[in-house]
Amino acid sequence: MTLADDKSVVQYFSRLPEPAKSTLQSVRAAILSACPKDTLETLSYGIPTFKHNGSICAIAAFKDHCSLFPMSYFVIDKFRADLARFEVSKGTVRFPTDKPLPSPLLRKIVKARLTQMSEKQKTKPTR
Repeated sequence: MTLADDKSVVQYFSRLPEPAKSTLQSVRAAILSACPKDTLETLSYGIPTFKHNGSICAIAAFKDHCSLFPMSYFVIDKFRADLARFEVSKGTVRFPTDKPLPSPLLRKIVKARLTQMSEKQKTKPTR
């Protein structure tokens, strides 16, 4: 079960218009299905962010699109072919407000990000 920070994520979603709300809720569900059970959902910089030993990813809705922020260029680059039909920049994947990213792709992105974060933890020097 994920932990929500002061219901702020719920409030964020309650303010979204359709179809962005349904689209982002679908994206959120796919992300959570790939995250560890004790992942924290919180607002960071005003957008829903998923954290487990650091930020895994974040999502947001805007007027004309929704975005996934994988917090890693490595992850975007790794899935560049799968993301070819979406607008991709160095740190963002943009998709239509009425078409969520495919759930299997989202799960792969989250798993790759978690693996990357785990590898970084292993290489950090201990004091």
